[in-house]
Amino acid sequence: METIQQFIKQVQREEIDIVEHTHKILEETKKINKDYNYFTVISEKLAMEQAKALKKNPKGKLAGIAISVKDSICVKGVESRAGSEILRGYVPPFNATVIEKCIKEGAIVIGKTTQDEFGFGTFATNTNDVPRNPFNSERTTGGSSGGSAGFTQKADFPHLSLGESTGGSIAVPASFCGVTGVTPTYGLVSRYGLIDYASSLDKIGTFSQEYEDAFYFLNLIKGHDSKDQTSLNKEQIKDKEVKKIAVIKETLDMNPKITELILSKLKDYKIISLPDVIKFSLPCYHLIAFSEASTNLAKYTGIRYGKSEPLQGSYNEYFTKVRSKYFQKETKRRIILGTFARMAGFRDEFYFKAMKVRTLIINEYQRALSKYDILISPATITTALKFSEIEKLTPLQQYQMDILTVGPNLAGLPHVSLHVGSINQLPVGLMATANHLEENKLLQFAKMLKDS
Repeated sequence: METIQQFIKQVQREEIDIVEHTHKILEETKKINKDYNYFTVISEKLAMEQAKALKKNPKGKLAGIAISVKDSICVKGVESRAGSEILRGYVPPFNATVIEKCIKEGAIVIGKTTQDEFGFGTFATNTNDVPRNPFNSERTTGGSSGGSAGFTQKADFPHLSLGESTGGSIAVPASFCGVTGVTPTYGLVSRYGLIDYASSLDKIGTFSQEYEDAFYFLNLIKGHDSKDQTSLNKEQIKDKEVKKIAVIKETLDMNPKITELILSKLKDYKIISLPDVIKFSLPCYHLIAFSEASTNLAKYTGIRYGKSEPLQGSYNEYFTKVRSKYFQKETKRRIILGTFARMAGFRDEFYFKAMKVRTLIINEYQRALSKYDILISPATITTALKFSEIEKLTPLQQYQMDILTVGPNLAGLPHVSLHVGSINQLPVGLMATANHLEENKLLQFAKMLKDS
């Protein structure tokens, strides 16, 4: 298979019939999806229209590249429902800013990828058609961007995917599926057109088979957007030299086999302690994320937004009927917990305290990153679990699976999950974290890792 860059140049030189190529990859995508459930929608009509337009004017830095898009990112004219039945049938009349940028650069949108409902999950099992791991169909892809990561591994043609992370929804599936997943600095990529989970945490990022392509893609979708008030009006830091690497001590004993594999890939590093990050990140993240989710999902009442039912009974009765019918169990659980945490009488004790702890976590990261360029840990504490194993986990045990990824997400720090090997034929991901706007250091580290 050609590299992304080689393929783009061939399309630009009109050496490839992009219409014929697009037709072939759509057929291949359908075959893959039949067995693995990676897509909620395959946008065949849109893709062919874009291919025909590109054939007439083969330009752009993504010319002819097939793009799959997490279901929570709006694509004009294509059903976009964030994995939820309450939004089934919603067809956006506009594109998310990242989609506009992709189309402008000649990308071809082939469909919307499967995810946990509104991003609520570690294993992409909180959805109707559960995506299956490309290495073992009895195992999870990881969540919530499971469809994006799984298809990125399985596709045998030039392809990139847009994912989204709130607490680890790019790093975890990238690790489980053996691909590269880049989660950028919070605010580097516009969230306009993203169906929200937790507004202070959500970030759009990239998946690819090769690390160079994931960062190349990120650099094309980044940038300030006046439509997003959290969008940064700052450039990435140009200095990309990586001199000092640190491994987080508290992550070393969580899975000795994974740790041994990761440390074998590193040459010169120090072991440092981040006790507050590991101790407090999980409860802090879940209080903040669930509280924000409770607020964001309050609009789905069946009146102005979401599926509706015949108007009967009081407002509360109608509201309850619609949400009970169309929200999944995990979504209801998070709404209830988040609503409790932000209620009068409890928000000081829970939500506001969690926000103070978040500052504590950010400060601990900043102290470490003032001395070291890159912080290293495993991306996950396990390889991809079997679905039968996930069914036995309690909700709390499932939440604990995100212990390694929630910290960088709380702090808004850029991080990348890199495939470093396998255990029992299942992929293992190394997670590297850098300071705000230092994605270029992550790129340099990925290069160092590959060259070592």
